[in-house]
Amino acid sequence: MKRILFVDDESKVLDGLRRMMYAERNRWQTEFALGGEAALLACEAQPFDVVVSDMRMPGMDGATLLGHFQARYPSTARIILSGYSEASLAVRAGHVAHRFLAKPCTAADLCSMIERVCTLQDVLCTPEIRNVIGTIGELPSLSITYQSLTRAVNDPNSSINAVAQILAQDIAMAAKVLQLVNSAFFGLAQRVTTLQSAAVHLGMQTIKNLALASETFRVFVPDKRIPPSVVESIQQHAQLTAAIAATLPVAREIRDVTILSALLHDIGRLVLASKMPAEFVASEAKDIRDGHGIVEAEEKLLGTSHAEVGAYLLGLWGIPDLAVEAIAHHHRPTRIPHSGLDASAALYVADLLAHELTAHPNDATGAELSEFSRNCLQTLGVFPQYEELRSLALQCRPNAAG
Repeated sequence: MKRILFVDDESKVLDGLRRMMYAERNRWQTEFALGGEAALLACEAQPFDVVVSDMRMPGMDGATLLGHFQARYPSTARIILSGYSEASLAVRAGHVAHRFLAKPCTAADLCSMIERVCTLQDVLCTPEIRNVIGTIGELPSLSITYQSLTRAVNDPNSSINAVAQILAQDIAMAAKVLQLVNSAFFGLAQRVTTLQSAAVHLGMQTIKNLALASETFRVFVPDKRIPPSVVESIQQHAQLTAAIAATLPVAREIRDVTILSALLHDIGRLVLASKMPAEFVASEAKDIRDGHGIVEAEEKLLGTSHAEVGAYLLGLWGIPDLAVEAIAHHHRPTRIPHSGLDASAALYVADLLAHELTAHPNDATGAELSEFSRNCLQTLGVFPQYEELRSLALQCRPNAAG
């Protein structure tokens, strides 16, 4: 049974949460702590799967408390409840909280968020990887992108559109910005799935505060065993995959989330490179040695792959479920049912074409599909369209701009 801890400095609020959670007593074990110190004492007996904390508390506020959880109990999913819509609070909490809810919230909203987080823990991640991902408050960005962003936000002549374009060049920045803009601190009625909209909603000053906060964006300093070019190639592949996804004839209502999933689909590789460099290097070496593919190498060494790792982190961060699902299965799309060129199928096709165009940039006829890829495309029902989709993607070739 999952253990859920609720923390607030007001006993009346905790009483209300206790009543709210009573109906869930048969599936969740709930405890209630009056303030941060009491919450940490409660964890000493047995850790919790999820902690839900108020933001503004005297003595130890929610961000500070969740920072302790991040350091001591990283596998615990961390949720902030806040009745305040302040961008400065979002910047502080964004480093330590996975999810955000506005106060007051309904029992249905609170239970839905907790259930979603618990499902992610059970389905997408091993306990060992959960501990690693739980330490993540930020992901590393490329130095050149970070420098471009800091120049832009300090330039009074920069436009918000220019800033959005810079954010779109870096998957770490993109993921963090989307997590924050969709948090309760900004109170938006609809989920934001494009960086253009995210930049507009956040505004230049908030993005500047994010850029200056060392705990939000940081420059990637690779392990000495990992060449900087590896992370650069991850970023370049993400850009190409997103560009290809934008050419595909997906339904209008899923277009933005499809492009978003393409941009973020390999964020799990960035997680492994920055947080588990030894395992990252070992899986790369095993792929080269055995030739069975990076996913098979990761699964044998880690018990999971970068696809599930990235999806778990993004799911915790509140990235839309449709994107999380597509990212989790982008190497094995036939594990879930499909209906035509949906977001998951489109991501698989875009990723496949991006790898092909990178490997054969000047080949207009196309590389021969592997048996696995051919079977996947046939199962997805898009094999008859593949050559047409490939022709659309050709405009995105690395040398197409010339």
